[in-house]
Order: sequence, then structure tokens, then C-alpha cells
Amino acid sequence: MTKIPPYLKKGDTVGITCPASKMEYHAVEFAAETVEQWGLKVKIGITARTAFHNFAADDDTRLRELQEMLDDENIHAILFGRGGYGVIRIIDRIDFTRFMKHPKWLCGYSDITALHTHIYQRYHIAGLHSMMCSGITPDTFNNKYVKSLRDALTGKQYQHQFIPHPLNRKGICTGELTGGNLSLLANLSGTVSQPDTAGKILFIEEIGEYRYGVDRMMYNLKRAGWLDHLSGLIAGAFTDPKETETPFGQTEYEIILDKVKEYDYPVCFGFPVGHQVENYALKIGVEHELGITNERCMLAAVSD
Repeated sequence: MTKIPPYLKKGDTVGITCPASKMEYHAVEFAAETVEQWGLKVKIGITARTAFHNFAADDDTRLRELQEMLDDENIHAILFGRGGYGVIRIIDRIDFTRFMKHPKWLCGYSDITALHTHIYQRYHIAGLHSMMCSGITPDTFNNKYVKSLRDALTGKQYQHQFIPHPLNRKGICTGELTGGNLSLLANLSGTVSQPDTAGKILFIEEIGEYRYGVDRMMYNLKRAGWLDHLSGLIAGAFTDPKETETPFGQTEYEIILDKVKEYDYPVCFGFPVGHQVENYALKIGVEHELGITNERCMLAAVSD
């Protein structure tokens, strides 16, 4: 059974760190001010101010700061600055001993998929696939997707409704939610971080990939058994797709549907999650219900 970290109350502290790519400090400051307006305190790490090539800092520094925030019982949640690349370089050196005893919400997506999937599979602890500092901007700080991060952190139940897609496969299912960025998930295949997806609702999203690359990664998941015994499948945003000079011949959603055509579980497309403004916070490891009809699509957390 998945262990749910404590929800936040006013006065609790959120740590901000960048375990992957670098980012502009002014963006971190704005996000921190927004979180403080929610009645929470913020502790910003040094990796929000530093850079090492494309990384926020060298591997040892990023690891040390993340480890300190995971271990600090006075930090009640961690909001990551941005994704990019870097978590996979340090994940096997993280000591989760104290985190297992005192879990906290880890909030992020994209490259953070590796961390979410690892702690869910290895330690059965829930995570929050959500906006990061990079997505909390003057244009977005008050929208419903950023508010969904606040609501999820503070324990508010959610039911997300979204527009039906013509490729949807109708049905109703329940299961613990898992998933994230498709390329990160494919990268975790065959490692100690690969999750057992049987009976789960899997969600996937991607950015900037060639369509043949999406096809290859979906074959990776299929061959590794990710798709065999799902309860349901959710395809989110596939942002900024790339095409070769000779077109691949299928859209991203058509590619995905083709890989699950022999299964009978519900499949939906166009859920508001991914590298875009429309990015709902989702509790990984928590039981959800997915309902797909011609008129209505809904994903709701049903127990935690």
C-alpha cells in the first residue's frame, strides 16, 4: 500500500532545489513569493543560484542539497525548480532512509519523473507530478493549474474533467496512478526503478520528440511489459512534435493507440498534463478513477 506524505498546513516550509538543469534565479524568486502567498514558508537552495554547464550545479552539489532537503524534518515538501536533465545521474546515490521514515511531497515533472517513479516503485511513497518553479510565472500564478498544486499539497481532493477525444476508448477503471514523461519512463525500463504497472492507470506525456522516436519508446514500454495489464492509459500533451523529411505516417496519439489495440482497457487522449500551461497536479501512487464516455471524461483521486 502506498504511503501518503502529510499534507501541508499554514506555516509549513517548502524547500526549493534544482537537481537537474539550471534556471534563472528571478523565476525561482517569483515562484517562492507565490508559495508564500499560500501561507507557507520557503527555503531556497543554492542550486537555484548556480550553474555548471547546463546543470544547476555539479553532480555532488546537486546530490548534497537534495539529500539535505530530503532529510530535513523542518522541510515539509520539496518544489523543484525545473526539469531538463540530471536526476538520473544522482538517483542511485541518494539515501532514502530518513525519507522513508518521514516522507514529504516531492513536486515536479519532466526529468523529475525518474525520481517519482523510483520512490513509488522502490519505497511505495506517493509523489506529486506538478508544476515546478519554471511554470509559476506572472502569467500563470493564479490559474487553475497552479492552484491545483496548492490544493493537492494541502489535501484537497480533486476531480479533473477534460474534453473527449475522437480516439478515446470508452470505459471506467480504477487503479493507482503512475507515469510521467515518456522518454524518462522508457529510460527506466530494465532498471530497479521500473514500476509494476499491473492494475495501474498509466499516464504519459512528451515534448520535442520525433514521431518515430515516440513510436520507438512506445515499443520499448510494450516489450518491457508496461502495457500488458494496465487498468487504464492516459495520453497527455505531446508538445512541439518533430517530423522527419519523409512523414512518419501517424500522429503521436495514433502511435499510442496502435500499441494498445489488442488490450481492452480504457484509453484517453488530450488530458491536461505535460509541458504546457495546462498541467494539472496529479498524485502518483494514489488510487484514481478514470471515466471515459462520449460526452464526458474525468479523472479523480478516490482514496488517500
